[in-house]
Amino acid sequence: MTEILVSHEPATGEELWRRAASDVDAEVEIARRAWPEWASKSVAFRTETMRRFANQVKAEGEKLADLIARETGKPLWEARAEVESVANKVDISVKAYAERTSNRRIEGAMGLRNAVRHKPHGTLAVLGPYNFPAHLPNGHIVPALIAGNSVLFKPSEKTPATGAMLVDLFHAAGVPPEVLRLVVGGPETGKALAGHPDLDGLLFTGSARTGLALNRQFANRPDKILALEMGGNNPIVVWDTPDLRTAATIVVQSAFLSAGQRCSNARRLIVRDSMADQLVAEVRDLTNRLIVDHPHADPVPYMGPVIDNEAADGLTESFLILMSNGGQVIRHMTRPVADRPFLTPGIIDVTAMAERPDIELFGPLLQVIRVDSFEAAIAEANNTAFGLSAALIGGTPQLYDQYWANARAGVINWNRPTNGASSAAPFGGVGLSGNHRPSAFYAADYCAYPVASSESDTLRASIGVGLRDDERDAPKLVRKGFL
Repeated sequence: MTEILVSHEPATGEELWRRAASDVDAEVEIARRAWPEWASKSVAFRTETMRRFANQVKAEGEKLADLIARETGKPLWEARAEVESVANKVDISVKAYAERTSNRRIEGAMGLRNAVRHKPHGTLAVLGPYNFPAHLPNGHIVPALIAGNSVLFKPSEKTPATGAMLVDLFHAAGVPPEVLRLVVGGPETGKALAGHPDLDGLLFTGSARTGLALNRQFANRPDKILALEMGGNNPIVVWDTPDLRTAATIVVQSAFLSAGQRCSNARRLIVRDSMADQLVAEVRDLTNRLIVDHPHADPVPYMGPVIDNEAADGLTESFLILMSNGGQVIRHMTRPVADRPFLTPGIIDVTAMAERPDIELFGPLLQVIRVDSFEAAIAEANNTAFGLSAALIGGTPQLYDQYWANARAGVINWNRPTNGASSAAPFGGVGLSGNHRPSAFYAADYCAYPVASSESDTLRASIGVGLRDDERDAPKLVRKGFL
């Protein structure tokens, strides 16, 4: 029986979209056949196609934003910001391709030329997450298409409708349907796609658990590119600032933006003990004012629900586990709407816990840790196997230099939220947060591979030593006076 994938709105539970699961073998075959012709197009042609896609996104922006809001539960204002990022990604990717994978020629002696050019890998799979169902996969798809690859895009099974509309917008802009394929299905479909022998690589954004499974799956295939952008147990350190209200605002933005469903959200607030009570009170008071409601509510909410009831149940259980193992509740996490995945933000002091779980709690849950020295703060920030994002709030330039030099993360901010990353910069982490292939501006690096060439217009070769005499060389030897 064919699997039917159904998407529901988290805020209401209503059915939003349904479609039969894809035949992975058939989809890969189509994309594989289409790749050579797309790769043979000029970069200018592919770039102009992407610019038409950006215009298509702008034209359909409100419709796409509404769909994102309904399918993820995020407020409409945030969904609109995501759509804007989708359109802006094209210019950023064009610039990145030119800068990161530019053609270079180096003139050598006697007309010799040394060249460096780039080739696409071939057919790539893109696995997208549910928290940014358009922006994050788009950050792989656009640079992959510019480079000349064909792409098989499998959106998260929790947000397939957004993925389907994104692909439709690419096709409407002139990307051949055979070059960009939508693959619909659940985890088993994802496994089949990732393991397909005719793929040349996979670009992934999602959880560390899935990323580790993919890393094992690709372990004996060094010929295939694998780019992993995973989650984080991100620290935000607050130190010696008199402006506690602004510091608290940055903490709340870091922890609770997108209902805590960004890989760059702050999970741990590390604060100097002497200022902790005042800061935590400010954080709690501001958090109490956050509106949690459905995407189109009036007044406008700061947060919507998390993605589904399973996620909400897991977060509620995690809060209770922290509380029962020594955590001191600062603000309870609650479920205000029965049978729907709305959560009020939870804040809990885990300083006294003997062992703190090093996991990514993907939702509006902030853990507070008090320390008595800046060295202890850095040690606590690094007390994780993840390494995606980190921030220092307050302190001096000298302290920030110390923090930047010692904090182990791919994104390190000062007096800015942990989730304040620019698409014009690389975005990625170390440890369990990634495999040293940052995305955003650096996505161009793994969408094409460099080819070095040594080139000459004429044949020219000689071996100057170590050869026996050859009669064909006699005239040359006579002329030189050897015979």
